[in-house]
Amino acid sequence: MSNTAANLVALNTVVRREIVRIMRIWTQTLIPPAITMTLYFVIFGKLIGSRIGTIQGGFSYMQYIVPGLVMMSIITNSYGNISSSFFGAKFSRAVEEMLVSPMPNWVILLGYVSGAVVRGLVVGILVLLIALFFTDLHVVHPLITLASVLLGATIFSLAGFVNAIYAKKFDDIALVPTFVLTPLTYLGGVFYSVNMLGEPWQAISRANPILYMVNAFRFGVLGISDVHVGVAFAVMLAFVAGLSIVALQLLKRGIGLRS
Repeated sequence: MSNTAANLVALNTVVRREIVRIMRIWTQTLIPPAITMTLYFVIFGKLIGSRIGTIQGGFSYMQYIVPGLVMMSIITNSYGNISSSFFGAKFSRAVEEMLVSPMPNWVILLGYVSGAVVRGLVVGILVLLIALFFTDLHVVHPLITLASVLLGATIFSLAGFVNAIYAKKFDDIALVPTFVLTPLTYLGGVFYSVNMLGEPWQAISRANPILYMVNAFRFGVLGISDVHVGVAFAVMLAFVAGLSIVALQLLKRGIGLRS
């Protein structure tokens, strides 16, 4: 068997294992985020949104927050999936077996990232379907919508992978989502336009990478954005490249992986 064929078999095995794990515990991986987002739609979209009326671009508040909430569910679930899955593999010493095998590091990384992206996409689709019970949506730019979803999920899958490499106990997995991911999400323009903020908060918000992901996705769905779409994609591609290099270097050096 050629190296290419062997790598494809290895990649398929890792991805399939991750997807099977997601579906086996679907009550933990798919249902909770769907319930959480439904509550967001009811509380923010219906109760608060009915008092706000229309917002940027003449859209209802519910229509405005749907892209942000969908993207929020995608990135949090992509991050959570890979950080818990890879740390579990590290805890059980399964990662050491992969590292000593002929499997290249990029296959290991791509396999775990692909599994996390799949979970993010499935959850995002579920949340979007739930949103359609509350409001009408018409995707303006399908390709931009798909590209922003894939890039956003990939970025936070890679970030979760790096977190899992450095984590020494399960509590370390929860630190970043609690103290970093959650604040960045709420300050990323999910519930409001950053143009409504005064300085210095607007400048601070523009340093938040989630702002660019949310607005790229919102532009794809609604056709409006607080940032230039080209800049948003440039930022996302830069994060994908940077985090990929970091993750591959950590795998190569075996930091936190080899005992």
